[in-house]
Amino acid sequence: MNAAKTKHLTIFAPAKINLYLHITGRLDNGYHNLDSLVAFANIGDQIEIENANNFEFLVKGYYAETFNNKERDSSPNSSNLLVQAVWNLSQAAQKIPDIRATLTKNLPIASGIGGGSSDAAAIIRGLLEWWNLSPQAHYLPELMTNLGADVPVCFHCKPSHIQGIGDILNPAPRMNKIPIILVNPNKACSTADIFRHHKEPFKEPQSLPENLMNFDTLISFLKHQDNDLLNAALVLVPEITNIINNLNAQKGCAIARMSGSGATCFALFKHKSDAEQAAKTLASKNPNWWVKSGYLNQP
Repeated sequence: MNAAKTKHLTIFAPAKINLYLHITGRLDNGYHNLDSLVAFANIGDQIEIENANNFEFLVKGYYAETFNNKERDSSPNSSNLLVQAVWNLSQAAQKIPDIRATLTKNLPIASGIGGGSSDAAAIIRGLLEWWNLSPQAHYLPELMTNLGADVPVCFHCKPSHIQGIGDILNPAPRMNKIPIILVNPNKACSTADIFRHHKEPFKEPQSLPENLMNFDTLISFLKHQDNDLLNAALVLVPEITNIINNLNAQKGCAIARMSGSGATCFALFKHKSDAEQAAKTLASKNPNWWVKSGYLNQP
């Protein structure tokens, strides 16, 4: 964050990556129990907070045009999670939301990397600082869970072993900074639709090693795991297979996999130079894809 507190504040909303994702059960309310190792990339959206007479939400950036009127709405009736987070936090903390929040939308929409949840979590982090509120405020856990199951893990923004519907956060094994590339075919992949198509048998929760600092140890562990939503996602976005095959073909790619409910896929590399070259190669050969390189677990 960067603040002259009463003037301007900038918050980063990183992409959330499911290094593996297992489905361990289904609840009566339709939600599913998950088991997943989550980490965050230094690739993401940006939010600016400024003083204003009344709350105003603006969106810009490459993916701004994908927002419909309901998602651009600044009122409490908005369907945008960021806007809902502002109104819900202002009510819980008894603050007047006299701010302008400008979202620079760099991450694809409905892409399995927690974009909307990360934006909501980031604005909460920013407003806690802006309004001088405690990050341990009693109302925060319920407020965030009500916004969405991914919001709590995005708020803490640390590698986590998540369970339940995503609301149970356990410490993750220690991991190093890892070169990563993200690829999306610029096709939305509805989480609700993916879960409706999920037909795989449920798995048991996974026990994680205490330490995954060694790159080869991490890759070996991940290769014994899966993303249980892959087959369901392929029904809606079959291009995912082509992306994963292309990632695996790149020099230095240690593992390639779909993140979350898709359609974004990631690849991990031992060397930054290999990741950057792979991103350049894929972007030049597939100009309609969204391709970014960066790091996983970079503070």
